[in-house]
Amino acid sequence: MSKSNSSKAAQGSPLSSPPPALRPYQTETVKRVVEHFRGSSDPAVVVLPTGSGKSLVIAELARLARGRVLVLAHVRELVEQNHAKYQAYGLEADIFSAGLKRKEAERQVVFGSVQSVIRNLARFGSDEDERGGFTLLVIDECHRVSLKEDAGYRQVIEHLRRQNPQLKVLGLTATPYRLGQGFIYHRHTHGMVRGDEDCFFRDCVFEQPLRLMVKQGYLARPERIDAAVERYDFSQLMPASSGLFREEELNRVVAANRATPGIIQEIIQRAENRQGVMIFAASVAHAEEVLGYLPAREAGLITGASASAEREALISAFKARKLKYLVNVAVLTTGFDAPHVDLIAILRPTESVSLYQQIVGRGLRLSPGKTDCLVLDYAGNPWDLYAPEVGSPKPPGDNEPVQVECPACGHANLFWGKRDSDLVIEHFGRRCQGLVEDASVACRKRQCDFRFRFKVCGDCGAENDIAARRCHGCQVLLVDADDKLKDALKLKDARVLRVSGMQLEAVLNGRGLPRLKVTYHDEDGATLSEWFALETAAQRQAFHAVFLREHLRAPGLPWKPMTPEEVIAEQHRLRGPDFVIGRKVGRHFQVREKLFDYSGRYRKAQEAG
Repeated sequence: MSKSNSSKAAQGSPLSSPPPALRPYQTETVKRVVEHFRGSSDPAVVVLPTGSGKSLVIAELARLARGRVLVLAHVRELVEQNHAKYQAYGLEADIFSAGLKRKEAERQVVFGSVQSVIRNLARFGSDEDERGGFTLLVIDECHRVSLKEDAGYRQVIEHLRRQNPQLKVLGLTATPYRLGQGFIYHRHTHGMVRGDEDCFFRDCVFEQPLRLMVKQGYLARPERIDAAVERYDFSQLMPASSGLFREEELNRVVAANRATPGIIQEIIQRAENRQGVMIFAASVAHAEEVLGYLPAREAGLITGASASAEREALISAFKARKLKYLVNVAVLTTGFDAPHVDLIAILRPTESVSLYQQIVGRGLRLSPGKTDCLVLDYAGNPWDLYAPEVGSPKPPGDNEPVQVECPACGHANLFWGKRDSDLVIEHFGRRCQGLVEDASVACRKRQCDFRFRFKVCGDCGAENDIAARRCHGCQVLLVDADDKLKDALKLKDARVLRVSGMQLEAVLNGRGLPRLKVTYHDEDGATLSEWFALETAAQRQAFHAVFLREHLRAPGLPWKPMTPEEVIAEQHRLRGPDFVIGRKVGRHFQVREKLFDYSGRYRKAQEAG
């Protein structure tokens, strides 16, 4: 292609139709992205709910960009959607996707599938390329970007950065969370830390809440209805180490389950006045059984093993409303756009609120004649569609998102935890998520130092994360909990308790003064005790420092008991340690160390049997 033709192709030829108008939140999104990249090359994230028009935001950013732009997605449907929105501006762009049978990479803007681009990196910039490197990389569904540097998206990023070290990387997603990692970005524009320091994406520069989208009429209202028939019981299943449920375990619950015929019959009844129904099955075998109970000429099934041509034909028939029911197994949660869908039936457990939002999001787009989207959940999923993601895996038990104010900076943290009415009685937070001014760097913020749970460095006294191996203060290797237990077990004057119980008593010492006595029991009846005075302000401060901060199930909350009786009355707010180490002093043993949040090779008391 000649330079003149190349330039003309890069700019595109205007079409007769006017460009689409942006909604206010889309305009604000573009503004925030531009402002961020004017001052930084740190990778950024935009969070927009499913159906909010991410394609239009991408098109506007590509239109405004001065250099070359590459827009990546993981499925060809998204590549096609994003390309179509850009063309609606009257501009032309290339498509690089084997699935779409096009491999063009000459124009200023290229829309590609990540798989095709990885296999043809040489087509996307080299030292001899007179067009120069790409200046902006946009990644749709960016929660798929892995921390592993050799993963697909990361290969593309590093290749483009070799051509242009100042490459701007923008990710868009409705669910900024990755199983096994947590939040995919480090800082949020609202002034809080969400993901770890090593997140690839540094900043979330804009987020549009789903509830606001529904309230403003940009998305259909989800109507969740408790099913009237028997449900599936997935309560005994636990996700694998990957964070995902195993299909064979799901299948053991649903295979030939007597509840299935009644469930499908109810779906059919509920769907009588509905336009399009999507059913999310637990396994392939389950999906095939479900299909057998649906009206034969009105239903189709798509799985990961479906042939490409068959999949396209079924999706086309469903979008054209020749099929009313579309059954699938974990393949239509992203990149699928059928606005007329107004009934979602969930027949499988979802591993996170993110996946739940992706599934329900298939039915929230606006469409003529559609007023809401009916959500039927037959798997007992606990997620609140509007609830924010916490960022860490949900602990076992009846936990929910709770707000915990940091006593140091006042930030309202969001952790998993438990409530007793309005009182938070337990949470699993480790460090404050708030951002505070960094005194060492002007106009920059850093994460608040307050830790709700920690382990103390024996050398410098610094508080470290409970999983840290080296002290962040002096860099010394922290003593491993297993080593502490191993060394104590070797000593003749030491006693190690595998704690199975903790008892609190209000007693009087030898001089008749009130004391709080705390006794730790092991499985064999051995005990170790410690005593605390709470008469003066200094004694209560010491009690808080050496006992409450570690024993509180919800550390950081402003609870300051004045007497042993007050502590005993609220002892449900306390937790016992996993192990206690005592050393003999004279004729008695004194508690020297308590191990909490233990994870190692020694069995804990509650793991017996």
